[in-house]
Amino acid sequence: MKLSLSVRVSETSSKTDSTHTFVELSELAANLGYEAMCMRASQVGIHSPLEDITAVRKQADSLNLKISMITGDFPVPLNNDEGPDGLRNITPYLDLTELLGSDLIRIAMKVEEDIVWAQRASDEASERNIRIAHQSHTQSLFETVDGSIDVLKRVGRDNFGIIYEPANLDLCAQDYGVETLKRFSPYLFNVYLQNHIRRPEGKTHLLTWIQGVVPHDPIRLQDEGGIDFPLVFEGLETIDYDGYVTVHQAFREIMEPEDAAEQSYDYLKQFRR
Repeated sequence: MKLSLSVRVSETSSKTDSTHTFVELSELAANLGYEAMCMRASQVGIHSPLEDITAVRKQADSLNLKISMITGDFPVPLNNDEGPDGLRNITPYLDLTELLGSDLIRIAMKVEEDIVWAQRASDEASERNIRIAHQSHTQSLFETVDGSIDVLKRVGRDNFGIIYEPANLDLCAQDYGVETLKRFSPYLFNVYLQNHIRRPEGKTHLLTWIQGVVPHDPIRLQDEGGIDFPLVFEGLETIDYDGYVTVHQAFREIMEPEDAAEQSYDYLKQFRR
């Protein structure tokens, strides 16, 4: 297991701006022991000038940090109706991925029509040895375990897979334990971790297609009562997963990025094998 820190830890609620530079975040990650950074458009994306992208690559290389995955635009993390548009012109995302020295792109899918575009994008990506993946996510074709497996099989490309994220599965009342990880295993390209407690009085309300509005409160990874991380890592060990595990949570509501990165690393390192 390799630990990756998402630049999301310093994003504002808009998901388009960051309170920290990549230099600050990458130095924080490297000093703590993370092996990679997960890139989002709040730092660099397909909209960014080439000099900004190359500066990020140079900074990461100087610290011996890999870029575990790229999310190349804002609509994908915002999960809006424009999220799947990148599949219809994947070339700029492939260019960005290569420039950053990565091999994995996060995309979005919401409707049946997106499946054929995912096939075409995967075929183009395959020519450049790049993989494409969709996160377990609310209001998408990957809300449920069964739905995710169905789409993965229908896209039917070796370089198209899933980013397992137990918190979103939990919001959709889906099992995220060992049996689910066994089913995801042939398609598992990345792991995202964040934590929350579902409760009626929760201050955060997220709309799902399958469960309606789900109230919950974000908590630290190490806090009890939310996602069962020992179970998650039991499942990852069962399937011999050796890829990246990414601290993906937006912590701004509960703690500063420096504390979030350090405390999350200290908690997760116990699960390293």
